[in-house]
Amino acid sequence: MKKTLVCLALLCAALSSHARELTELRFGVDPTYAPFESKAPDGKLVGFEIDLGNEICRRLHTKCVWVETAFDGIIPALQGRKFDAILSAMSVTPKRETQVAFSTPLFNTPSSLIGRTGAAILPAVDSLKGKNIGVAQGSTQEAYAKAYWAPAGVNVVSYGNQELVYTDLRAGRLDATLTDMISGSEGFLKTPQGKGYGFLGSPVNDPKTLGKGAAIGLRKDDAELRTLINQAIGEMIKDGTYQKIERRYFDFDVLNG
Repeated sequence: MKKTLVCLALLCAALSSHARELTELRFGVDPTYAPFESKAPDGKLVGFEIDLGNEICRRLHTKCVWVETAFDGIIPALQGRKFDAILSAMSVTPKRETQVAFSTPLFNTPSSLIGRTGAAILPAVDSLKGKNIGVAQGSTQEAYAKAYWAPAGVNVVSYGNQELVYTDLRAGRLDATLTDMISGSEGFLKTPQGKGYGFLGSPVNDPKTLGKGAAIGLRKDDAELRTLINQAIGEMIKDGTYQKIERRYFDFDVLNG
């Protein structure tokens, strides 16, 4: 009887501790990647993943707290417990899987080159040799370009975020950028700043560097939180809430690529 009471006490203490942890859920985000996450003119965080994160928090009956963090330092910040999870268009790659645990996939989109419309540039070494190609630092596109293009004479230039890449592209300091196709389309090509630019050649694919879809990144020892988040995502997909949020931003299925 005494042993049973001790076990129950420990269980209650564990549940109570977890309940305190879930009074808020802190997501690390780099809001420079529209339409997934960006800032409105009034400074409010907006985007597809912002809406998904807020819905996850609603289902977990907790407060969402968004912690803005540069993407190239977002995994160390997670490991340093500056927030509880990464929700910032993070692709699942073998390298990242050694550092963090991932949730159920949230979306899966290809990567492509963007440059001046009609430019004779293709996403191939022979075409890119000697060219300046901009990428966001810490991105899977940077990993791809440095693995396959840089060794062959392509000048891969890394920037703190994708918005800085577009600035130098428009200024003529870059010949093209390799980025996510949806972010590139919605966050640049369909804006006034993207006039005169377009996709160059076919999308590139490489599971090793570009990953197999984007998901929420968590610390490996937060298995219980990962389970709760996965349950919330599963419920959202099952009851149609995910699709409702998706239609605010896209006219096609981003979950299945």
